[in-house]
Amino acid sequence: MSGAHVLLVEDDPVAREAVAQNLTGHGYVVVEAEDAAAALRSWDAARPDLIVLDLGLPDLDGITVIRRVRREAATPILVLSARGRETDKIEALEAGADDYVTKPYGIGEVRARIVALLRRAGGPAGESSGVLRNGSIALDPARRVVTVRERELDLTPREYELLKQMLAAPGRVLTRGRLLRAVWGTAYSDEGHYLHVYVSRLRRKLAAADPDGDAKDLVAAEPGVGYRVREPRGE
Repeated sequence: MSGAHVLLVEDDPVAREAVAQNLTGHGYVVVEAEDAAAALRSWDAARPDLIVLDLGLPDLDGITVIRRVRREAATPILVLSARGRETDKIEALEAGADDYVTKPYGIGEVRARIVALLRRAGGPAGESSGVLRNGSIALDPARRVVTVRERELDLTPREYELLKQMLAAPGRVLTRGRLLRAVWGTAYSDEGHYLHVYVSRLRRKLAAADPDGDAKDLVAAEPGVGYRVREPRGE
């Protein structure tokens, strides 16, 4: 697994290429979309770690993209828009955007905002660096890397996203529906077998990475409801 995955939604090819090249040069994995339809297809296909979004798209307003994403996940959204009115900013932020930068912008500022959003994505469970830790397990959303006792764990993108969702809410029961919507999308809300298969695979990988430690006991099933990860504890 490589750096944080960014979905870049911008209809201006020159601006899109400039941002994509800069982010790629700083270690991000960038998927580009030129309109809302392409953005939502990319969102459904593979959940990114962060979305950079222009509002003035040729098919749908970017606000529509924000609202769709927010129905399913808390993925950070950074708006880059030529709309500079206060009412535009308020509308985007109230729809669920996390930050708003008005064009023209400096690419250094954009990267700094991305770093800050990824750091905050860990929520209360995250360290100041944004890393999520639980016992011997550490998940770094900026680098998109999971380690168990300092050794990198090989996860698929869906396994990674599932673990991230659970580590961000330690001690809380996450329902099957919530996890399915966050990781796979609303179309999979009733496909409980997907979740069972992926949780089983994730448990096996954690146990294999730390057979004599606590990683194998990280995820507990709540029968008929969903799953819970234990509260963080020291080594």
